[in-house]
Amino acid sequence: MKLIRIITIFFALLLCTTIGCQPVQEKSRKQNLGRIACVVEEEIKNGNIPGAVVLVGQDDNILYHKAFGCEVNEPYQERMGENTVFDLASMTKPIATATSVMVLVDRDRIKLTDYVSTYIPAFARHGKQEVQIRHLLTHTSGLPAYTNAKELKEQFGSPCPDKVLEKVCSLKLLSRPGKEFRYSCLGYITLAKIVERVSGKNIDDFSGENIFAPLGMENTTFNPPESWTKDIAATEIEDDWLLRGTVHDPLARLMGGISGNAGLFSTAYDLSIYCRMLLNDGTWNGVKVLSPEAVAVLTTAQSHGRACGFDVHSSYSWVKGSYASQEAFCHTGYTGTSIVCDPASKVYVIILTNRAHPNDKGTSRPVRRKIADIVFQLYK
Repeated sequence: MKLIRIITIFFALLLCTTIGCQPVQEKSRKQNLGRIACVVEEEIKNGNIPGAVVLVGQDDNILYHKAFGCEVNEPYQERMGENTVFDLASMTKPIATATSVMVLVDRDRIKLTDYVSTYIPAFARHGKQEVQIRHLLTHTSGLPAYTNAKELKEQFGSPCPDKVLEKVCSLKLLSRPGKEFRYSCLGYITLAKIVERVSGKNIDDFSGENIFAPLGMENTTFNPPESWTKDIAATEIEDDWLLRGTVHDPLARLMGGISGNAGLFSTAYDLSIYCRMLLNDGTWNGVKVLSPEAVAVLTTAQSHGRACGFDVHSSYSWVKGSYASQEAFCHTGYTGTSIVCDPASKVYVIILTNRAHPNDKGTSRPVRRKIADIVFQLYK
């Protein structure tokens, strides 16, 4: 009888573990995700951000999706919505530009070891002859981080995309290709031009036709149409001009809003589709955008802690927080946007804020770290 009782208890515990306890655990996790609201509301109260949209998912399940605060705070107020469109700023780099490059790699149109000068002959000056596409993707080309957009605008007017590229081609390297990591918007402006030279389409058209439209990302584009304005989160106010639907980044503005370093606009839900595609080896909902090999190059460390698009464990990877796995990859945008995807748990965290509104004095660093810690501590 004693043996039977022990066996009965054992199987009861096993049943609880396999069936009964999992829903309880998931319920507990979802309750803990509720702490996100407290974090965001505190950051809004402290004046760090006007508003935010936060989305957390795992595999094909949306675990949390909520809007907070205002998409416009000055000179009038409009409430944030779950479908608010955001200026993604530098998140353009991996999502539009690097992904487009990897599409071309998959199609054998280019190789990561190709020299940049193969596609842009004028680039082969001042020590840049040995710079390869992979160096631009990992920010190890030796190019400076940025250049003076104000001077270019004063000299050539705006937009002046050809003059921006000429400026990049005229610059000297600050270090030998592959030697140092230096985050560079100029490298990604150059990559977008390579996509255009190879495909015959600018980065807006190419990424739209080969990434966003196939995935059903209907609210993701460069230079959003005027009809979207009422649904777009504002960024800075410049000389009494409210930036709402116009890219915030000065160089991207000189590029006519279509640039490899910035200019993409999107929603949290659309970005969740993109994250799910990456975490499913390049395919989502039956649509294949990338090969598993291309996804690996895009999202795993290749040089100096950087993948060929995303960050993995460079000095910029703090946005992952303290509990995400070593394989987690991420990227941020200057306007207050970020994504973190963890292949180990299949969990992704999308945080979109308009921290640059209205005077570029807000900060999204605290909200990013706190939310990452809440989520990845639960799903580690």
